[in-house]
Amino acid sequence: MKKLTGKCLCGEVAYEIEGELGPIVNCHCSMCRRWHGAAFRTRCTVKSKNFKWVKGKKILSEYQSSEFVIQTFCSICGSSLICMYKDKSDYIGLPIGGLDQDPGNRPVANIFVGSKAAWYEITDDLPQYDEEPPENFGL
Repeated sequence: MKKLTGKCLCGEVAYEIEGELGPIVNCHCSMCRRWHGAAFRTRCTVKSKNFKWVKGKKILSEYQSSEFVIQTFCSICGSSLICMYKDKSDYIGLPIGGLDQDPGNRPVANIFVGSKAAWYEITDDLPQYDEEPPENFGL
């Protein structure tokens, strides 16, 4: 079984994933842009049962960014970590940038490009969806 590890910027929070990641997407929604301070967030979903905190769970902070989404971050360095879905508790959202290893798979689409940063031009050949794609890509 595939095992991946990840951590925050200061290294005080760490996690591991055993099992496959869901499809990776580049999310251009305004919330992801603000949360990551970048043109988009590259993310995937992971089955909750395949994810565990191995260090620093007590220093996590949470922010409820919408009715169904809770964002977690390190209270020391501010690194964005996972998001939890109140309406889909079997899954978590994972930003790929925190992983220590190459996850093996690559982004499959750009989503929420209808609200992408005006100053950013998407230059890859991935499919683009103005909102969440009909296939939902396991999100």
